[in-house]
Amino acid sequence: MSAPPMSVTRDQLLSVLDSYVHPLIGRGLVAAGAVARAEVQDDTAQVVIELGFPVQGISADLAQELGAKLNAELGLIAELAIGKRIDTHGARANLQTLPGIRNIIAVASGKGGVGKSTVAANLALALHAEGARVGLLDADIYGPSQPRMFGVSSARPTSPDGKRMNPVPAHGIQTMSIGYLVDEDQPMIWRGPMVTQALGQLLNETIWDDVEYLVIDLPPGTGDIQLTLSQRIPVSGAVIVTTPQEIALLDAKKGLQMFRRVEVPVLGIVENMAWYDCGDHRDYIFGQGGGERMAAQYGVELLGQLPLSTPIREQADNGQPIVVAAPDGEAAQTYRQIARRAAAQLAYGTPAADFPTIEISDD
Repeated sequence: MSAPPMSVTRDQLLSVLDSYVHPLIGRGLVAAGAVARAEVQDDTAQVVIELGFPVQGISADLAQELGAKLNAELGLIAELAIGKRIDTHGARANLQTLPGIRNIIAVASGKGGVGKSTVAANLALALHAEGARVGLLDADIYGPSQPRMFGVSSARPTSPDGKRMNPVPAHGIQTMSIGYLVDEDQPMIWRGPMVTQALGQLLNETIWDDVEYLVIDLPPGTGDIQLTLSQRIPVSGAVIVTTPQEIALLDAKKGLQMFRRVEVPVLGIVENMAWYDCGDHRDYIFGQGGGERMAAQYGVELLGQLPLSTPIREQADNGQPIVVAAPDGEAAQTYRQIARRAAAQLAYGTPAADFPTIEISDD
């Protein structure tokens, strides 16, 4: 083997790789544990990068940037492979991970009507579009909407043994909802304990198949289901959905504080219905910048802002969420950015252990 240009060593190669700080990671690639292989052979750097979040939407740009950097600083030709390695994150020490599920992301809102279910559906589909194995659990027992949003409202889950259920496949992801088990117009007239029992059955009796991210669409509020989920289930992180309206923000803040109290990391805030595009200008119907101010106030990330959009609403009603219906459109690309940011925050952000422990009194 001949010596590489300028006698480049592996340590020099690793040093250059660690000097590259991607904004979604916030630290060098070596420090982030993302360098799976780094070798110098002749005039070529052979590098394998494995990031802790799905990277399909950014892998080409990342490879180009790294290749240019290695060539400029070391004079090497780069043979780069960019992939993902999704580990399990955020589960508290007293909670066991669930079979077939690596990470659980709860999508919550303080109040109804802010588009939380639409965000949950498109977030799940965006994670899938980025290359992840994804499941979606519709935890809104009283008002399940995901079967219709995914165009499978007439589906019924199959069972291999009469005890467990196979998830219903839809648009490439694994889904489960109480809506698959009852008629669409049948009301669920249940008290709290029955609702939490139903949630536990839907989660634990579904045969999830190596799901890297299970997105859970929570009902609005901070009641029984939210507390059951956060205290008994190994939730990896939460995404808070709000509109810019002050009334919505008041309730969203309560939801955020609830997750912090039970030591579930808040991955960030999605500001939905942030504006309406009038063609020549934006009309901020529900106010402006509320989600951004809330993110700054609580020290969390603003994952993204989405418009009040007729196509987003229509496609959800038609069973073809916007990420599927118009994958190259602006809204779908925004959802994919939100998905990458949330997953990167889960992999590299502040862990739950760094939050202060707050005792909740039974009084």
